[in-house]
Amino acid sequence: MKAVGYTENGAIDRAGALIDLDIDKPTADGLDILVKVEAVSVNPVDTKIRTNRPAEVDAPAILGWDAVGEVVEAGDKTSRFKVGDKVWHAGAINRSGTNAEFHLVDERIVGHAPKSIPRASAAALPLTTLTAQEMIFDRLRVTDPVPGAANAIVIIGGAGGVGSIAIQLLRAQTDLTIIATASRPETQDWVKDLGAHHVVDHSRPLPEQIAALGIGAPAFVFSTNYSDTYVPQIAEFIAPQGRFGLIDDPADLSIMPFKAKAVSIHWELMFTRSLFTTPDIARQGEILDEVAGLIDSGKIRSTATETYGRINAENLKRAHALIESGKAKGKIVLEGF
Repeated sequence: MKAVGYTENGAIDRAGALIDLDIDKPTADGLDILVKVEAVSVNPVDTKIRTNRPAEVDAPAILGWDAVGEVVEAGDKTSRFKVGDKVWHAGAINRSGTNAEFHLVDERIVGHAPKSIPRASAAALPLTTLTAQEMIFDRLRVTDPVPGAANAIVIIGGAGGVGSIAIQLLRAQTDLTIIATASRPETQDWVKDLGAHHVVDHSRPLPEQIAALGIGAPAFVFSTNYSDTYVPQIAEFIAPQGRFGLIDDPADLSIMPFKAKAVSIHWELMFTRSLFTTPDIARQGEILDEVAGLIDSGKIRSTATETYGRINAENLKRAHALIESGKAKGKIVLEGF
């Protein structure tokens, strides 16, 4: 089968950073289903893994943690899906990725694909949706109020893939006031259009801008990037006993500024449930089913903003380069082999 991967990790601008491959087609057994991949999207995690994780000596590394496709085989212990079902999923970080014609995945982390949007549009959402939904409800527990705090959340990096779906999930499922950060006119317009109540510029000091809104100190902060640089500012504007969540990988993160306000810190990694086969691993499949329902009822829309053509090394290299530039808005999708 066709696939895209690498044999040596490193920078995207070198020969062989990503290569077209012909590898063996896997077979489903146990709890696995085999999905014929129809569309994928590209996430920052793809670029991080490609840069830092060496391929195994005897096998190329296949990236990709978003896919929409059709079930073509089901293992003997499966029960949720049958051959012919349309599905979407984000896969597992310790298994081969979705940049392949066929992808093997545990059915418990797979959902039924939304019916009302094209497959490429749907492919933009699984990883970011799971990340945002888990952060909002499992980590920050936004339905549990912080005493005395404004019923509000600040999303740092509101125009990125995770921020773009987090804004929509919050609007669809909560009554929180959503304050998103964005610094360029086009990204500010984007987050407003997605449903942010207020937009502040993260290239300027945040505490003064948030205070000027007149709503009080926000209960929650969700940081998607450059979290270490924002800690002093967050500690200043967040409410006492507030909750701070982050998803990026700062080289060094001092949480001492949060001590005086007893702010709790919450990490989110969408792959934790699959990586450790947690007892609630099936919750990811349930979330994807629930969000497919929100999409089909018109409450959530795709965050796909760029379509880069077919799934091949050349187009994936372009997508990786744009993400690494820091100028991506929403999600980049590719369709078909």
